[in-house]
Amino acid sequence: MTEDQIIDLLSSNLSYILLALLLFIVIFQGVKIVPQSEQHVVERFGRLRSVLGPGINFIVPFLDKIRHRVSILERQLPNASQDAITRDNVLVEVETSVFYRITNPEKTVYRIRDVDAAIATTVAGIVRAEIGKMDLDDVQANRSQLIDTIKQHVEDAVDNWGIEVTRAEILDVNLDQATREAMLQQLNAERARRAQVTEAEGKKRAVELAADADLYAAEKTAEARRIQADAEAYATGVVARAIADNGLEAAQYQVALKQVEALNALGQGPSSQTVIVPAHAVEAFANAFTMLKGKP
Repeated sequence: MTEDQIIDLLSSNLSYILLALLLFIVIFQGVKIVPQSEQHVVERFGRLRSVLGPGINFIVPFLDKIRHRVSILERQLPNASQDAITRDNVLVEVETSVFYRITNPEKTVYRIRDVDAAIATTVAGIVRAEIGKMDLDDVQANRSQLIDTIKQHVEDAVDNWGIEVTRAEILDVNLDQATREAMLQQLNAERARRAQVTEAEGKKRAVELAADADLYAAEKTAEARRIQADAEAYATGVVARAIADNGLEAAQYQVALKQVEALNALGQGPSSQTVIVPAHAVEAFANAFTMLKGKP
């Protein structure tokens, strides 16, 4: 093989090598693989061309350039504290935290320079404005409602930046020392008032229960007397019916029976050995015994 043939062979092979190398560069420049957690902003001659999503993407080599690689993962702003004054003129320090993610990278890239600083400033202004509309007690009691309001206002403010606010949190509401002491005094006074009210209600209840017990006892006593009166009336009625049916003889029989019973009880007393009875009483007892013998 002559020298000219060797030179021609090397030139031919070099051309193929250069062509293969050029093809590899074109493929390398034209095929882009984007991770799942990112989106890439492509420019052509300094202007927005497209936004590449996750997976394999194709661009025009040497014309299109990936200028920005934007993470679409949810982000958390550093916890921020800002002072605010409530409607009842109480100075509070509010600690907040905001979570967000980028949904439209082309807006975020070309419309705002520092996303975190912009969102933090927006949140601080909205927090001050919303707390200024509420009393201190409402801030403490309606924290969930306040969080929802702040989140809604922040979403409206950052919508043009291609950002979605996923969550907003109020981590703490701190008061100055003087306000804390005043609130503690108020709390102690409220506890003392509640204790006095509870004690007074207890005494009132005790009086009511005692009155109910007295009323119940009076009702039972009256009921017992009524029953006793009904029994006496019934006995009187029985005697009256007996007299009406048997005449005067039945009445005399009842009187004689009572006299005999009284004499018997008098004679059976433990301290009685001798019983002295008047003459007319003996005659009455004799009549009673005579009537008793005549009864069946």
